[in-house]
Amino acid sequence: MTRLFSCLFCLLLGMTSASAALPETDSAGHPLPSLAPLVERVSTAVVNIVTFGGSKSPATSNRPSSTGSGVIIDAAEGLILSNHHVVGDAERIRITLVDERQFDAELVGSDPAVDLALLRIDADKLQALPLADSDRLRVGDFVIAVGNPFGLGQTVTSGIVSALGRTGLGIENYEDFIQTDASINPGNSGGALINLQGQLVGINTAILAPNGGNSGIGFAIPANMAKAISDHLAAKGDASRGTLGVSVQDMTPSLARAFGLPAEANGVLVSQVKPGSAAARAGVQVADIIVAINGQSIRNAADLKAQLGVLTLEETLQLTLLRQQQRLTVSATLDQPKRLTVEGVQLNPLFAGVVFNGDQELPGIPVLSVRGDSNAAAKGLSPGDLIVSVNQQRVRSVDELATAVKEQRGLLLVVNRRGGPYFVALD
Repeated sequence: MTRLFSCLFCLLLGMTSASAALPETDSAGHPLPSLAPLVERVSTAVVNIVTFGGSKSPATSNRPSSTGSGVIIDAAEGLILSNHHVVGDAERIRITLVDERQFDAELVGSDPAVDLALLRIDADKLQALPLADSDRLRVGDFVIAVGNPFGLGQTVTSGIVSALGRTGLGIENYEDFIQTDASINPGNSGGALINLQGQLVGINTAILAPNGGNSGIGFAIPANMAKAISDHLAAKGDASRGTLGVSVQDMTPSLARAFGLPAEANGVLVSQVKPGSAAARAGVQVADIIVAINGQSIRNAADLKAQLGVLTLEETLQLTLLRQQQRLTVSATLDQPKRLTVEGVQLNPLFAGVVFNGDQELPGIPVLSVRGDSNAAAKGLSPGDLIVSVNQQRVRSVDELATAVKEQRGLLLVVNRRGGPYFVALD
């Protein structure tokens, strides 16, 4: 009996030992699929980022205040792309490579409107990720996300492209997001979304997390947009956007039919042309339908805004229009945007000491400044906040804000701060 138990024990031990190491081939000798070779090839181009100090944090310059990720896009120049909300407010930025080397990074430039930042480190033996043409992505393509969630260290998750061209989320001023179900969590911001060819297709930026955790809906800035913005930042340190000077509305089947077009026609209908603007000088007229910019089709107003978001001041673009069912192309050179400031106290006494940017083309109301001794400052409103909701009512312009706050004695604000929602109560 003792010998029998001994044999059974040896047999079980052998089975356990055999199952501990998974086979690399199937029963027919065919290799099993694995992302490991791809991950090994691309992981050295993704870095961990720790920041120190910053006006939005009580931390001193010697204590870490934020953790995120970045992607090396130029090994020779030591250029790293990340999110503005990861590094834009930092006093010092520390980069850690996969081989555990650490470097202090220089902030080359930052673009809060798109939430991108470009860093530089002085290091050798770097590996950069090649950039894909993100316009060729399709819903259903496999992707992997590489980043530093929760400060745990480099982590890889996989999924698919769930949707393309996501806009109107109120996350950034210019939105054209790739949506993915690859797990993205806090700390993944600025990390890489990679296709199965090992190319960068997007910079991971935000998650939709109504319950505070990952819900399988993450958003990444497309590589083509990231490349255009990073080129501007490398050249000038900022994006220096110009404005076209039109107000537009989405085409509907009824509007399309009224203009003699198929009901499913894409494009945006010009409802206003600002006098003296780039559009006015180019000859754009009310009732024109903008269908393309520089040969890229325009589906709706959000798409138009995203396309304009990668173009800079004094850049000349080609607008393709439909006018009385005739197709024509005009050239427009973008203007310096005119900043309209609005004193908050004019809207409601609770906004005393607050100055807003009144540009009607922004999806929300940017806070330009907050006087330090004001009630709004004491309650937590900060310069750089973008007000998107008042008392559970969405606001997209100063006019809508003025209506929402009129004669209100208490205001519950939802602001976009550093890429995420933040509540401020004024009373």
